[in-house]
Amino acid sequence: MTETIWNRKLLRRGAIGRCVTLPNESGEPVSGVGTGAFRSLQLALALAAPLLGPTATASAAERFDTVVIDAGHGGSDVGAKGFSGVLEKDVALAVARNLAARLRAHGLRVVMTRDADVRVPLEQRTAIANDARGDLFVSIHANASPDSEIHGSETYFLALEASDSGAAGVAQRENSAFAAEADQKIDALSDPFIALLGDMISTEHLDESSAFAQSVQQELARMPVKSRGVKQALFVVLSGVQMPAALVEIGFVTHRGDEGVMNGTEGRKAIVDALEKAVIAFGERYDARRGLGKTAAPAAP
Repeated sequence: MTETIWNRKLLRRGAIGRCVTLPNESGEPVSGVGTGAFRSLQLALALAAPLLGPTATASAAERFDTVVIDAGHGGSDVGAKGFSGVLEKDVALAVARNLAARLRAHGLRVVMTRDADVRVPLEQRTAIANDARGDLFVSIHANASPDSEIHGSETYFLALEASDSGAAGVAQRENSAFAAEADQKIDALSDPFIALLGDMISTEHLDESSAFAQSVQQELARMPVKSRGVKQALFVVLSGVQMPAALVEIGFVTHRGDEGVMNGTEGRKAIVDALEKAVIAFGERYDARRGLGKTAAPAAP
């Protein structure tokens, strides 16, 4: 009988999806973890990692210095298709790249889950974020609806129960991109034990995630694009990250006006301005709560 031995230290350091395998009594190596019950266990333990205790190098006085930017979809996963053919994956990557450049100008370290038109699996996205030991995770997407009149921006943070039926629908659409990887349901959506662990982790960062989501939406509300508010839902891309996290739907590509804003030079600049301001404001509050002064230098004009 094979055994899988989990390295708690690796889990605490954010090595999502990684395990230490030992040979069984017959000297045979352990099979890889990836499907069925083992995959459920893998995700469950990964979700539980923050509950195992702080890392040996963790400090309550760590400054806000690392932001993980997740450009939704990519590669063969095009995401939503816009009113005139604009693809969600392209809009998300363009905004992510511009935001990364802005934040680096503030002296922040920025890690991107993708910086090219490639498909990045769910487990790799969370592993990148956690290995970077990020202080904030920002996932960028563009929304879609069968009703071309629906428009506006929304910002989400993690919760087991969606705040409304619309939020549930958005989460279902975004999550389906990852479910297609294995042609099966995402474990976090079908296993109540994993869902419970995810809820415990989201509670750990709940206040900070909520505060950041509110800040993002406050800034986006200054744009011509309608603000649809802050909402909650079970987004699997948020469930495995061990830091405050939010998913931003910057507008509806299926709405002519929103699509024009997202695909236009000035509109996209305004979106990036809003996200930049929200991140910097969050970082300043993050440091202030820890009794630290400002670390971010002013961005170049």
